[in-house]
Amino acid sequence: MFNKIFVFILCLSFTSFAQLMGPKAASQQMDYDFGNVVEGKVVDHYFVVTNNGGDILKITNVRASCGCTAAKPEKDELKPGESTKINFKFNSAGRLGHQEKYVYVNTNDPDNREMKFKFYGTIVQSEVIKKTDQPRIYFKETQHDFGVVKEGNSYNYTFSFKNTGKATLKIKDIKTSCGCTAALISSKEIKPGTEGTLKIELDTKNRIGRMSRTITVESNDPEEPNKILTIFAEPKKVTN
Repeated sequence: MFNKIFVFILCLSFTSFAQLMGPKAASQQMDYDFGNVVEGKVVDHYFVVTNNGGDILKITNVRASCGCTAAKPEKDELKPGESTKINFKFNSAGRLGHQEKYVYVNTNDPDNREMKFKFYGTIVQSEVIKKTDQPRIYFKETQHDFGVVKEGNSYNYTFSFKNTGKATLKIKDIKTSCGCTAALISSKEIKPGTEGTLKIELDTKNRIGRMSRTITVESNDPEEPNKILTIFAEPKKVTN
């Protein structure tokens, strides 16, 4: 009887270990609001898929709903910690009013076989939008690579951005793709023509190998309400 119980517990342990070490498809941003868009404009954006598991994540198929085009990912096989972009375009020609479109990404993650990304917004006629009254968020750079770093340390980088519009830019929220990344913004309201900063802290504790993380800045910019920043690093253990 004892042997049977031991074998049962052992099987459960192996199952849990396999689930933990398997591929895990994840994305910090599952939807994108493209705001108000003048009819006829082509909207383009990308979603980031990350492998948060312990085995190779395979992207087996990408398809889009009617009215948009989804491109193949930059990489269709992701090592643990790696990420890739899923690009898409939506042609608003001949459309007016609220629009909702979807991109479907199929993977070998046993718990997340199909990821469903949503993007939406409103198509308007050109005279409806008053461009002179809109805020605009502009980042001088949207990516930073820390390079090879020592595992266990924290590393900081500060992104600079500017409100190039004619109205006050309001930062609604800042989302990071994992708990190992923290973000601190200089101010949630940026007047026209002024600059702000976004300080990023990356904690590499218990992280080994090439990794990428995303930070999404949500604002009242009608053309880019969700601005995505990406950081990279390659933590390595240092032995004495």
